[in-house]
Amino acid sequence: MNAAYPFEINVLENGKNLSGSVGWRCPSNIAIVKYWGKYGIQLPKNASISFTLSNAHTDTYIDYSPSTTGGLSISFLFENNENKAFANKIEKYLKSILEFYPILDHLHLDIRSTNSFPHSSGIASSASAMAAISMCVCEIDANISQAPYTDDFIDKASYLSRLGSGSASRSVVPYVAVWGEHTKIPPSTNLFAVAVEDVDEVFYTYHDDILIVSAAEKSVSSTAGHKLMDNNVYAEARYRQANNRITELQEILKAGDVHRFGRLAEDEAMTLHALMMCSDPSYILMEAGTLEMISAIRRYRKSTGAPIYFTLDAGPNIHLLYPESARSEAEKLITDHLLAFTANGRVIRDKVGDGPKKLV
Repeated sequence: MNAAYPFEINVLENGKNLSGSVGWRCPSNIAIVKYWGKYGIQLPKNASISFTLSNAHTDTYIDYSPSTTGGLSISFLFENNENKAFANKIEKYLKSILEFYPILDHLHLDIRSTNSFPHSSGIASSASAMAAISMCVCEIDANISQAPYTDDFIDKASYLSRLGSGSASRSVVPYVAVWGEHTKIPPSTNLFAVAVEDVDEVFYTYHDDILIVSAAEKSVSSTAGHKLMDNNVYAEARYRQANNRITELQEILKAGDVHRFGRLAEDEAMTLHALMMCSDPSYILMEAGTLEMISAIRRYRKSTGAPIYFTLDAGPNIHLLYPESARSEAEKLITDHLLAFTANGRVIRDKVGDGPKKLV
């Protein structure tokens, strides 16, 4: 067992069947307490807690067969089209995990991937994409090695997902996930995400309506944004704040306090984007429509008292968060006050979900 990989490493034996097909659907996730800043090999500077989504997802299919090149090779289609940049990224990622999954070095992988939402626009498309690939890799490894499926299958997939995209580690965990070591959550670790236990039932009813302000690719990638935290003068204070908010959020989730939850979620969203504006060089991912929606949401909540709040990922699009009990008020808010600021009226209706789905 490699010290950097806390699971059994399967080795190819003669006579194994090297052909087959796998497919997985993995959702995106929305962090409530954000992670922004990392070190080492995709390790977080602070712990994060997220809701796993349902309808914003990536479907990935892989047909695997014996390699004819003497090592790992791939072909890749995204949305039925060749995408060289994505293909190069995936091939680099797969080669980086050969130490842990040496079986891959005997294979050609024909990979086909589709998204239900715009990629690279701040809805954690890398999270769902890398999670789906990692689930496929874990199944391929298990199929060829004929290793039994064990309880650590999700932990292994989360570990692999993390190596491709930090936030992807959370997308394989159902409902509510924590990634990053935190003293108040004993099972938590920097290596992979685990489920948050003792969550009030109200949070399993939560909706996340994603209002698309812009589907354009971000001007600054999340990878570049994380790197800029290395020299951000507010970084250390932020990491302390985030870990304190993890403690607070854990209490909120247990108590079922939807208003405290919403206030914390909004504060975290604004903190994330403030960190971007305080980077060197500084940058802004929010757009005019983002700010208009934030103001409208807060005015509506003040006038109605409805537990409808927002958060943002690393992009301009608003995630409207609310429990099922506030659904009618949320519909009115969207129709009467928010749709005008979306790109062509586009809204992705999502909710807290139960994690990956096997497709093949």
